[in-house]
Amino acid sequence: MSNIVSIAVTGAAGAIGYAILPRIASGQLLGPDTKISLRLLELPQAMTALEGVVMELDDCAFPLLDSIHATDDPDVAFEGISWALLIGSKPRTKGMERNDLIRDNGPIFVGQGKALRNAASDVRIVVVGNPCNTNALIAMRNAPDIPSERFSAMTRLDQNRAMAQLARKAGVSVESVTNVTIWGNHSATQYPDTENALINGKAVGDVISDIDWLQGDMIKSVQQRGAAIINARGSSSAFSAANAAIDHVRSLVEKTPDGQWYSAAIPSDGSYGIEEGLIFSYPLITDMNGAFSIVHGLEHSDFAKDKIQKTKDELLMERDVVKDLL
Repeated sequence: MSNIVSIAVTGAAGAIGYAILPRIASGQLLGPDTKISLRLLELPQAMTALEGVVMELDDCAFPLLDSIHATDDPDVAFEGISWALLIGSKPRTKGMERNDLIRDNGPIFVGQGKALRNAASDVRIVVVGNPCNTNALIAMRNAPDIPSERFSAMTRLDQNRAMAQLARKAGVSVESVTNVTIWGNHSATQYPDTENALINGKAVGDVISDIDWLQGDMIKSVQQRGAAIINARGSSSAFSAANAAIDHVRSLVEKTPDGQWYSAAIPSDGSYGIEEGLIFSYPLITDMNGAFSIVHGLEHSDFAKDKIQKTKDELLMERDVVKDLL
């Protein structure tokens, strides 16, 4: 086993970092035949906590974990990496306005985008730290030498939340639910699309007849799930976000099962009327060579079109908020 992949994880001592690192090191991210070199980035004031995380990783004695390098310097953390999981960001707290979160986190992703110049030529970047769509846009614009298709932002947590809601309502296992699409922004304007989703191969509307729930409470529940978790536990989603990040990467690198798709936010190519370059969540498939593409030809009702327009408008507004950082 000579293949060693270098992965940077930012915010590595935070709650999501703490949840995802053992899963990466155990092979759940890239499989059992790939050794991992971890490059962990934290703020200077969190380096002592990160030392404790490194101790725990050592104590697990993961056979696939080749090396660990902990640092507070993004230029060092990103040196030679093939994957960057940009998890670290200021978390949204109860009562915090979204625009304040955008302005607080934007400069972080300016610096990290510039530091990606030290990455390997095959680097791929996944942004988890919120607001992830706009943070990905900032990082991408500040890393002009990296092809834009290497950047993505995570809406897989929203997809997983929607799948769980549909499975519970239908009284089936979650694996019976497929082709749930999250359109747009990872925010309260996102559109969880059930019109094109399936339950045991049947249209959702043929299994769940409660259209008011499908167009009302189900969508609101997914849109507002993050805020509900903050209200319940006093902090934002952690292990569910880490789990979704694992799902996100695996979907990007593994062939998508025939007839299915997954959701991720990528730079728009103009599909479905979305402005080119905007980081927008689409239905995607990955082919056997590891290249992903947007699923085309999905039809939208007037209800869906209105929802997609609203989330697009929010992303354009967020872009305007950080235009000086792009």
